Amino acid sequence: MPLSWLPLIADYSRFGKAAGRVFAGTAAGFFCGNVWLMSLGVAYTLAFAPSGEMNALLLALAGAGLGIPLLLILLDESENAFADIHSAAVSSGTLVALKVEHLALGLGALCTLIALFAPLAEYQNFLLMIGSVFAPLFGVVLVDHFVLRQRRAAVATAALRWDALAAWACGAVTYHLLAQLAPDVGATLPSLLLAGVLQLAFGWSRRARLVPAAA
Repeated sequence: MPLSWLPLIADYSRFGKAAGRVFAGTAAGFFCGNVWLMSLGVAYTLAFAPSGEMNALLLALAGAGLGIPLLLILLDESENAFADIHSAAVSSGTLVALKVEHLALGLGALCTLIALFAPLAEYQNFLLMIGSVFAPLFGVVLVDHFVLRQRRAAVATAALRWDALAAWACGAVTYHLLAQLAPDVGATLPSLLLAGVLQLAFGWSRRARLVPAAA
């Protein structure tokens, strides 16, 4: 779940003045928040697990304090939705010559329509799909930025990076295979590492081909 929020971090941290402080503040805040919230989730789950009632936790939250805890969760999720829409608008703005606020309104309307008709029972599969996209994607991005390009700006080009797309696709397939066949192993880190290793190998191979051509 935390990995699915990685694309949003740069939308706000890019305004920071010092990379070291931005990284430390983001990492510390993200870590503390996730440890706190997930610890509460584990504690609530363990407390209600002996009852044998699958919906006991949701029923308790809905009934406690006139439903205020559940209302707070819904309010929190609306803030998450805003962050998602803003991030999508910022990313889409690199391809479409429209203002971010206009893109956000259009994407918000589209996502609202999708949410009205999307089956809630498929939410877990939706989360797995998000994980399969972002986990290997960041393996590719991190290796390309920090190892291959060593934090130098990329040269603008209209050509697709087929090697990066292949590494990304292999990582996504690995994610789904592990999620279905070996869920106890976990899919996030293995797919991220595999995509990163493939991107490194493809990048070195691509560089080796380009050097003789340039010579």
